Amino acid sequence: MLSDFGYILLFIIAAIVLLGVMLTIAKFLRPHRPNEEKLTTYESGEDPLGNANIQFNVRFYVVALIFVLFEVELLFLFPWAIVFGNEDLIAQTNGQWGWFAMAEMTVFIGILILGLAYAWTKGYLDWVRPKPQVPIVESPIPTDLYSRVNEKYAKK
Repeated sequence: MLSDFGYILLFIIAAIVLLGVMLTIAKFLRPHRPNEEKLTTYESGEDPLGNANIQFNVRFYVVALIFVLFEVELLFLFPWAIVFGNEDLIAQTNGQWGWFAMAEMTVFIGILILGLAYAWTKGYLDWVRPKPQVPIVESPIPTDLYSRVNEKYAKK
């Protein structure tokens, strides 16, 4: 006789075994034709140019964090709407639950609006096109040597 945790352990073991079987079958069925184009770093159709260590505009991250913050807070509206729309629950509390829930959500949405107004007035929602800055790297190799190497490969 298995306990509840035994069933969970069996379920986890079965999931791992099933995943291993599916991946093994897929490995034998899928085509494997690597070529030079597929083995490059980027498959987006564009060749990598320049240094990968460039600076990104911080506003991108700020806008993304603000979006995630408001998106997660909006998820709290769904359970509230379900409870607020439940007439049986409101009838059991003689209508008091409905007004309490309405007042509570009004305060919550008010705080969200204040946060949005703060972000807006601080300019966090203004999208400014970043000006990429190429880092200057001091190198002991003379620049004319770079020019000669680039000319050599440009002719090929």
